Amino acid sequence: MTQSKISGGYFITFEGGEGSGKSTQVKMLADALNLSGNSVGVTREPGGTPDAEKIRNLLVHRDGGGWSPMEECLLLFAARLNHYRNLIAPKLAQGDIVISDRFTDSTRAYQGSGLGLDREQVERIKRVTLGDFEPDLTLLLDIPVEAGLARSKSRLAEQGSGEDKFENLDISFHERMRAGFLELAEKNRQRFVIIDASQNIDDIKTQIESIVRERLSQR
Repeated sequence: MTQSKISGGYFITFEGGEGSGKSTQVKMLADALNLSGNSVGVTREPGGTPDAEKIRNLLVHRDGGGWSPMEECLLLFAARLNHYRNLIAPKLAQGDIVISDRFTDSTRAYQGSGLGLDREQVERIKRVTLGDFEPDLTLLLDIPVEAGLARSKSRLAEQGSGEDKFENLDISFHERMRAGFLELAEKNRQRFVIIDASQNIDDIKTQIESIVRERLSQR
């Protein structure tokens, strides 16, 4: 099954390593766009639909199973296709803006660059499931690995969350993953914008809103 570009709506994704502040900025952007009269859908990956959330539980919890990188990739794209079919594509087709906390680039960076899965294998699976579908705009919140991990572990401890499987991987994994994200941004300059996530939250918010409003005005 292949998918093609949906016309009418606009698909924005937030990417980045652990503790980069994606979830906070997703909510802030959605609130700002809603106040401007836009119809905005907010979602996340893995997950976004009831069935995809079940797959999320298999992947991100500390006791989520000893999957190989390929097994993780297949599970992620199964969840992603369900997410696309049941949430993303319908909202885009009706002209909504959809904002997702992670999408395909996370699999490229985590399972590909971070865990060493052959990148062409990732792309073949992506083509089979999603065809040429990609976000209209990807905001990469970039932060040094150690600073991001410290933020993320503190937040998870406060929440009592067990979703710390990837936080507990070694520093070298996170460095490879960060490098993978930056490489993706370099290769896809029209789609990616890199944001310095070590800035003040409000400064990041202002920068993101400016970028998004400019892109939307150019549609």
